[in-house]
Amino acid sequence: MKKSVVFLTVVILVVTVVISVESQVYGQSQKKVLMFLREGYSYELDFMLKMEVGVMTTLLKQAGFQVDVATESGQPVAGQTEKIEKVMKLSEIKLDDYRGIIIPCLNIMNVEVAPETLAVVKKAHADGKPVAAAMSSVTVLADAGLLKGKKYALYRDPLEPPETKKEPNPRSSVYAGAIYSGQGVVQDAKIITSGGCPASQRWRGLQDRTAELTQTFIAAIGP
Repeated sequence: MKKSVVFLTVVILVVTVVISVESQVYGQSQKKVLMFLREGYSYELDFMLKMEVGVMTTLLKQAGFQVDVATESGQPVAGQTEKIEKVMKLSEIKLDDYRGIIIPCLNIMNVEVAPETLAVVKKAHADGKPVAAAMSSVTVLADAGLLKGKKYALYRDPLEPPETKKEPNPRSSVYAGAIYSGQGVVQDAKIITSGGCPASQRWRGLQDRTAELTQTFIAAIGP
């Protein structure tokens, strides 16, 4: 009887070790980051999927991260030539599995973000995870209230009216209390923002900050 118990115990231990090893081999214990893509119209989506999302993904993978892509709908993101098939629904992700969130610009403007999305971003920040946003997606962080008292980057100060207008866009009020700090890459604790993307370089002559933003995000995550 004792021999049977000992044998069974040994078998259980061996199986446990094998499962643990297999989990590591097949990436279940791999470091993961979440890339959230906003959904909306972008007149150069193919360009941004290749030159922004593609660059971010490559750098993150080179740093040893698995990159999971999520949208509010969970539907594939597709342009004319570029397409991301494997997309998760943001409401169904398990935030504890991820080391941080990065949000590309995609040159999508004036798109409302669902309260559920803002809740995920807020939770990530509250949990001490780095949250990075490029160009137009910086608005997501402002909508979530994460920029209050924080330094941030954008292609221009949203609280200053454009040259062609006398008043700033009313939508810009979400930036009240935040500290505009230029067009580069700005890190304030775990909040990382940039005022340049491939589209801004192409159309406005502003430097593309995609690689710099991603590398700063990686460094903020740590080992």
